[in-house]
Amino acid sequence: MNRWLLLLGAIVTEVTASLSLKGALDHPALYVVVVLGYAGTFGFLAAVLGAGMPLGVAYGIWGALGVAATAALSAIFFGEALTGVMILGIAVVIAGVVLVEFGSHLAGRQEAA
Repeated sequence: MNRWLLLLGAIVTEVTASLSLKGALDHPALYVVVVLGYAGTFGFLAAVLGAGMPLGVAYGIWGALGVAATAALSAIFFGEALTGVMILGIAVVIAGVVLVEFGSHLAGRQEAA
């Protein structure tokens, strides 16, 4: 479970940094949050990998959920578009990541056999 909490930390810090980057255009002090957020993201990702999560799984989940959260929160905070087609695209990306995760578990079982 620790790996999943670390991955959640990576996602939250990356989304925070990305949203802050947009906000920093009007409020330059937010660049501090951007730098700290991205540094924290890579620290969390390194910890996730060190805890044994496969790179393809960690990166896929981090990327997919980061994109989904950033798109949704950008619509809320910045009034950016979030169309039905965009939501469908995000759902397809997340479905792909779920398949990668599932495939990773199958590969682990086959290696153990």
